[in-house]
This record gives sequence, C-alpha cells and structure tokens, in this order.
Amino acid sequence: MAFWTVLTFLAFTGGVALITYFTTRKSNVSTESGFFLAGRSLTFPFIAGSLLLTNLSTEQMVGLNGSAFSCGFSVFAWEVIAVIALVLMALFFLPRFLKSGIATVPQFLEIRYAASTRMITNIIFLSFYMIILMPILLYTGAQAMIDIFGLKKVAVSIPIDFIANAYASNIGDWLLLQTIIVLIAIIGGIYALWGGLKTVAVSDTLNGIGLLVGGFLIVYFAYKVFGGGSFVEGVKTLPETVPGRFNSLGAADSEVPAATILTGVLLINVFYWCTNQQIIQRTLAASSLAEGQKGVLLCGLLKLIGPLYLVIPGIVAYAMYKNGMLDIPIKSNGELNSAAAYGTLVNAVLPDAWRGFFAATLLGAILSSFNSCLNSICTMYSLGIYKHFKKSATEMQVVKSGQIFGLIFVIITVIIAPLLSNTSSIFNYLQNMNAIYFIPILAVVLVGMLSKRIPAVAANTALVGGVIILGIAQMIPNFTTEIVKMNNYHFSALVFLFLVIVMIVIGKINPRTTDFVQEDAHAIDMTPWKGAKYIGAILVLIVLSIYVFLADTSVLRSSGDTPDIATVAEQVVPETVEPF
Repeated sequence: MAFWTVLTFLAFTGGVALITYFTTRKSNVSTESGFFLAGRSLTFPFIAGSLLLTNLSTEQMVGLNGSAFSCGFSVFAWEVIAVIALVLMALFFLPRFLKSGIATVPQFLEIRYAASTRMITNIIFLSFYMIILMPILLYTGAQAMIDIFGLKKVAVSIPIDFIANAYASNIGDWLLLQTIIVLIAIIGGIYALWGGLKTVAVSDTLNGIGLLVGGFLIVYFAYKVFGGGSFVEGVKTLPETVPGRFNSLGAADSEVPAATILTGVLLINVFYWCTNQQIIQRTLAASSLAEGQKGVLLCGLLKLIGPLYLVIPGIVAYAMYKNGMLDIPIKSNGELNSAAAYGTLVNAVLPDAWRGFFAATLLGAILSSFNSCLNSICTMYSLGIYKHFKKSATEMQVVKSGQIFGLIFVIITVIIAPLLSNTSSIFNYLQNMNAIYFIPILAVVLVGMLSKRIPAVAANTALVGGVIILGIAQMIPNFTTEIVKMNNYHFSALVFLFLVIVMIVIGKINPRTTDFVQEDAHAIDMTPWKGAKYIGAILVLIVLSIYVFLADTSVLRSSGDTPDIATVAEQVVPETVEPF
C-alpha cells in the first residue's frame, strides 16, 4: 500500500473529524430535541448535504455501479426517479410532517391513527433496519475498502502465522471482511451514539463535498485509462465498445425493466425519500418549512448528476473487463462478483494519492449512511418504545436508552453483515427486500394524509398484512416470475394498491367516529418557500427530458440486448491495468 494513499486517507478523514468536532462541540445532546433533531436548527445546505450523503453510501456507489456493470445505463432510474420523489417530499409530505412537529414517522402515524400504529411501525422499521439495511451498509462498505486499498494482498503478505494459516484454510477472506466491518461499526458508532444528529449532518456535508469531487475523479481517470491515456478518446469510444448499454429504458430481462419505472420503482422511491425514517430525519430537523423545502429540492438537483458517478463507472468497468483490461474477482459460487467491479476499477485507475483521498470520502459515505440509520434507530426506540413504557423518564434517560439500544443493535448487525458475501446483486437484493416494509408503510402514511375517516384498525391491518404478503413472496423462490407471472416491482405496486383498497373498505365499514384534523404544533415557521413549486416543476421536466433523449424503444419489443455476463466471462481472459 503506497505511502501517499495512506497519508491522504488519514488527512481527509482526520480533517472531517476535527472540523465536525469543533463545529458541534457546544451542541446540547443531553435533550431529546438536541440529540435526535439537532435542536431543529438545520438550514438548507446541511439538509441537502446530509440527505445526499445518507443516500450515497456504498450500497449506492458499489451496488448501483455493480448493477450498471451487469445491466447498463437503465439502472440510473433509481437516481432520476428519486428526483420526482423529492419534489413530492418538498411540496406534499414535508409540510404535513413539520406541521405536526414530529421527530419520527411512527410518531406521525400515532397522531393520525393510534399508539398501536406507532408501535407496529417502530417494530417494522427496527426489524428491517437490523436484518437488511445495516448489514448491507457494513458489508458493502467493508468490501469497497478492501477492494480500493487492495487489503487482501496486504493481508496475505503479512508474515504472521495466524494470518497465513487463515488464508491456507480458506477463512482469510472472511476474517479480513469481518475485521473491516467491525472497524467501520466502531467509528460510525462513535459519531452517531455520542454526537447526535447535528454531528451526523455536519460530517455528512463535509464528506459529501469530498465524495462528489472523488466520484468525478473516478469518471475522469476511468475514461482516461480506457482511452489509452486520453479522456476524450475514452468518452468517444465507450459507446462503440458497449453498444446498447446507454439506453435509458431497460429490457424485460434487465434489473429495472422500463415497465416498472412508474410502478414499483416509483413507489419504492417515494417511500425512501418521503417516509423512510433514516432519510427524512434531517428534514424534520429543519429550522423552518422554507429551509426544509430548499434543502430537499437542492438534493433533487444534485441527484440529477448522480448517474455520472453512480452508473458510468460501472459501464466503463464492464468495457474494460470485456477488453481484457480489468480483472473482476470470481465468487465462490463461480459467478462474477459485480459488487467488486467498482472497487476494482478505482484500485486500477486512480493514482496512489488520489486513491487515498477517494477512499476517505467513500468511508465518509459509508459512515454517513451508517450514522444516519443508527441515529434513526435510537430515535425510534427511545421516543417510540422506551418512552411509551416509561413515561416518567427524564430526557437524559431517554437519550441514554437510545445509546444503549443502538450499541446492542450494532453488535447484532456486525454478526449478520458477512452473511451477504454470496448475494449476486447487492443493490437489486436491497430494493427487493426493502419493498417488504416500504410498501405497507407508504400505503398507511399516504392514506392517512389523504383521508379523514380511515381508522387505526385499517392501518394496522395494512401494516401487518402487507409485510406478511410481501415477505412470503420474497421467501418463495421465483414466486413473482413463475407463480404470479409478474415482475417483482409490478407485484409490489399491486400489493400497494390492494392495501389501499383494504384500508378504504375497512374505513367504509368501520370509520372513525370523528374526522381527523391535523393540528399545528407551532414547532417552527411554516411559511413555504415561494420558489418551491417552480423549481419542483423544472426538476420533473428535466427528468422526463433525460428519459426521452436517451430512450431506445426497440428493447421494449424484445428481450433486450444486454450481454450475458457469464458468457462474457468465458470469452475474456482479463489482464490487470496498472494505475494511471
């Protein structure tokens, strides 16, 4: 491992930690508002930066580029459809959340329905964060650091009998992965469990700036290496090398078929950006509605450029692999490890000094999502479960309970994370598993906002029933494709519609005795930003224009022309590329 790689990594990581410490050291984290909502003091730059980097973790950088390696540009739908969801958040969801002065989505559901609805939602969130989201964050983060730093080669070369015996007995890779997972969990835990939301938001913003710079550096150097030393030549020859890979519309056999964009893909994005506690908690800490709307829409603008560093590198990696310029690892089951494509590309094309800087920004992204998720977990447990059973608890006791629960939570997810090592497509797996709880919660929140007489029993039925239906569908192999003959995302949309209908029917049979009236908690200034509607409309038009400009509708009439990665692997004898 080069000296400059280590030096720039430590310099950037340490710099972010120091700036964050001096910026937030006087923050009061002993109160509920101070620890969980940063004292409701966040302005739009911090909201936008924290939103962006909470999303931009390794399940995005590694997972989405891995999907682009396998399927091409059509997977960018996860980025640009997010812009539409963010517009909905700014104009529809956020004003309603902030009016109630809430700290969590389950808290809003208690106000709208009942305490039982809040408890069920808390349990659903915490369970799925534990078994899905947090392990994926840790696994993909550790895998990225291993690939970028070439830590496997470093470990093998260390003259220690214990390490040599581990690799001789085929447990060395697991041991290395588990070690990095533990280190990430320790660092992230320090930020989230003792610093509170403001520390998370400030460090997110600083790391976000670095990650954007680093992400574009990857694109530049990847094109330059692919173009034989010329960035322009790389840009020019890439589409010719991988024809059909820059289509905005996915074929029926791709990870994101075009027909799913306005069904499951849209619904999952709306949940993620509008009702997912891990994401929206920083918007709930806005100093005013106007600041919150500005922050959300600025994040939407930044998401438009996301495909440049979240999708393009994966396509370049595929082109380099196809031309024998990049060696992609093979998993134990014999398949190409697409999750390693991004880290392998970074390790191959970045100069040593820049590699350390980028690894530091990527670690910041890992920690951002990890910290945000952990802070949300502490918030939901403390305010939604602990405080429910111990109403006499002081604010200090409430905060302390969240810190202890968060620590236990981290230990469990550290144990689960390595079990994901043989998952074929991390990003696709994440979206399919997320649908199990995304869809029911979105249905309950949306119906609650749009209706006045739907009772708590309808919401509780939809929450429990939706998780059971979607959970069974995921547990049965090929359930959607062979039993119901439907894409997973179409099936999710169908379940969403079914849950909404069930809630409406229950509401007709057994409605609330009185109309629900949302009261203003007067927590912040609720004056909306005058430019919100105009900026929102412009962002939606840009999304539509991108789709039209890059669309090749011929894939809609066939099974698609995305090459079979397994076939390509048999045809190519890859050779590694020296760092440029």
